[in-house]
Amino acid sequence: MSLEITPAAKKLLAHRGFDPVLGARPLRRTIQREIEDALSEKILYGELSAGQIIVVDVDDAEGAAQKFTFRGEPKPIAVPDTPPVALSGVEGDEEGPAAAAE
Repeated sequence: MSLEITPAAKKLLAHRGFDPVLGARPLRRTIQREIEDALSEKILYGELSAGQIIVVDVDDAEGAAQKFTFRGEPKPIAVPDTPPVALSGVEGDEEGPAAAAE
């Protein structure tokens, strides 16, 4: 499971986790309260599952009514840019068909 936080969610976290006197010190508690606690509940109730990318975003409400939203998306399957050496026909220091003709 991995977590992706949208720019809007980052902005809301920064706004709620900043205090003019304490600076960003309350940010950790804000992340725990707003993200970790809600995310834990969604996992426990089966709304999110292992192997997903969890996207944290913000709903369309304004001001203090804004809430974080969580949605699970499947992880993309990694496809290598080049085939493995065993499948490409190239082995060791050989230089293709020219080396085989020698």
